[in-house]
Amino acid sequence: MADALMKKVAVHGAATVRFEHRHGATRLATLYHHDPLRVLLPDPRAGDLPIAVLVTTSGGLVGGDRLDVALSAGPGAAALVTTQAAEKVYRSAGPDCRIDTRVTVEAGAWLEWMPQEAIVFEGSRLRRLTRLELEGDARLIAGEMLVFGRAAFGETVTRGLVRDAWEVVRDGRLAWADALHMDGDLAETLAHPAGFGGAGACATLLYAAPGAGSRLEALRAVAEGLEGVRVGATAFDGLLVVRILGGEALAVRRAYAALWSHLRAAAAGLPTRLPRLWEV
Repeated sequence: MADALMKKVAVHGAATVRFEHRHGATRLATLYHHDPLRVLLPDPRAGDLPIAVLVTTSGGLVGGDRLDVALSAGPGAAALVTTQAAEKVYRSAGPDCRIDTRVTVEAGAWLEWMPQEAIVFEGSRLRRLTRLELEGDARLIAGEMLVFGRAAFGETVTRGLVRDAWEVVRDGRLAWADALHMDGDLAETLAHPAGFGGAGACATLLYAAPGAGSRLEALRAVAEGLEGVRVGATAFDGLLVVRILGGEALAVRRAYAALWSHLRAAAAGLPTRLPRLWEV
């Protein structure tokens, strides 16, 4: 009965958003969305970038659901894309849930892809791939967060599948690939000192740009002042990679937002404030 229900409600949502620089400003050039994904275009704050917000109208994902997201910025364009709220990934009776995101940034463009957290529930099965493709001197900030259950409700995650993969391609060449893969007994990996060490949430933050490594020491200095988290950062081949672990999801979220704010201000002269959706 449960399997039949999962098959019945499985959905395949899609969203395509493209920004281009036209007539002296960045403007929306392409917009497509299909249930349960919707794209909102709120007015940006004064002095900030055009913004697109993705919304999952179904309220969460179950086994068999799939979301395909394609984001791009044309030459000279600058924009920010985020999500309206946390993505919830519910228990599955067997099928995997998939989220595939492809981000393309062309020469001279700046794009920020900073979704809010994905919350994985007990018994959920999530496969997520984020592929970043950059051309020439394109610059990009991108991130993802994972929260393991809703601790405030006394929920824990002991079993399921979490595969969270990244691919970064610069001028057609694979520059970096990484995958977190946990299947079956998640409790042991989440608790193990050599694994997550009891962390309730984690995040990855990337800054891709020529000379990205020059931002490393300043970012580490900011990270030292963050509370309730452990942060590691490294840089190589035009890519700065930041990892965040924390016992509480809110601490990870705040650290993720603080480091994102720092990078956008330091690298692009943008305001340190974030979209209103991020205010907690």
